[in-house]
Amino acid sequence: MKDILVIGGGFAGVWSAAGAVRAARAAGEAGEDLRVTLISGGDDLVIRPRLYEDDPGAMRVPLDRVLGPIGVRRVAGTVTGIDTHTRTVRAVGRAGEEQELSYDALVLASGSRLVVPGFPGARHVFDVDTLTSATALHHHLRRLPRHPASAGRYTAVVVGAGFTGLEVATELCGRLRALAGAAGAGEEVRIVLVDRSDVIGPELGEGPRPHLDGVLDELKIERRLGRTVASATPTEVTLSDGEVIPTATVVWTAGVTASPLTAQIPGERDRLGRLTVDAYLRVAGVPGVYAAGDTAAALAEEGHRTVQSCQHAHPLGKFAGHNVAADLLGHDPLPFAPAPYITCLDLGPAGAVTTEGWERTVTKTRREAKAVKQLINTTYIYPPLDDPDQILAEAGRFTNG
Repeated sequence: MKDILVIGGGFAGVWSAAGAVRAARAAGEAGEDLRVTLISGGDDLVIRPRLYEDDPGAMRVPLDRVLGPIGVRRVAGTVTGIDTHTRTVRAVGRAGEEQELSYDALVLASGSRLVVPGFPGARHVFDVDTLTSATALHHHLRRLPRHPASAGRYTAVVVGAGFTGLEVATELCGRLRALAGAAGAGEEVRIVLVDRSDVIGPELGEGPRPHLDGVLDELKIERRLGRTVASATPTEVTLSDGEVIPTATVVWTAGVTASPLTAQIPGERDRLGRLTVDAYLRVAGVPGVYAAGDTAAALAEEGHRTVQSCQHAHPLGKFAGHNVAADLLGHDPLPFAPAPYITCLDLGPAGAVTTEGWERTVTKTRREAKAVKQLINTTYIYPPLDDPDQILAEAGRFTNG
């Protein structure tokens, strides 16, 4: 028996496991000697791209409804160490017990995490990076009408004007106005977007920027560009230029880095901590180790690496799973080839905007784009449940096209 071990229960991890099972079954009797195990700290696949929305607690799918039907063994534990020489992984179970798992081939798909701010008072800041933190923000917002009236009760300061920051800021427009309006305080709502860059959406490029600027004006979202937060308290933030903004809600979205487990792999990493992989998602110079999702710096198209998003996590997982099984079976691997790059950015009450290509040429806006975003968020990114044939068929769709 040969063991494939997948670390991580997100999109890339789930599809790595399913992809490996699919490849093993396609190999017939030879594939019966492959065993696939996934280790994750939680019991659910968290639908992380939706955590900016209302009711984030609903944004999850039980892992056992995806992995169980296709025979993937699931281990609940937090990985603490990876030894690529002995091909073993150390973990801690929920009861604090130490575990050691051996592997013949490994897929590291442990995702990414938000860069934690270090300014004074950072403990008062919210984020939507994890289900726990997004739920904390959700409950905080629902309690605001019970707070004593104050200048910043319905003011939200969103730090980071990138993809996540824009989705959070525009979503908060609708959520805060609904909460404040029901309390007769609709005029108190104020959203302030803060970013070190001199433009909004610096990584989104110039393509959608005129539309985004227009939407922010329409929604009356204020901008503080070329600045960041210097300090925070429960009732105000101070910006780097000395401006003080009364606020009960600060949401941090600035900066994401790969899982710290990438440091356990003796491979080359990029500025985001992602492992450099070849065309087959093998970690360069580390036999038997693959990376997928937010831990992998893979070539998407000539001159462009994958981005840390579910758009690339899905195919990265499927290719990695197929290739790790092919490796152990002695079959030819498949070179990673995702669908052409697109973006779809939710803009709350102002709809959405979709773009195509790395130049991010705008293709749809407003209601038309919102319909696309809702279809992505409610259908496309969810795996089939309970039905092994459907799950494995989806594992064989290698692009999001």
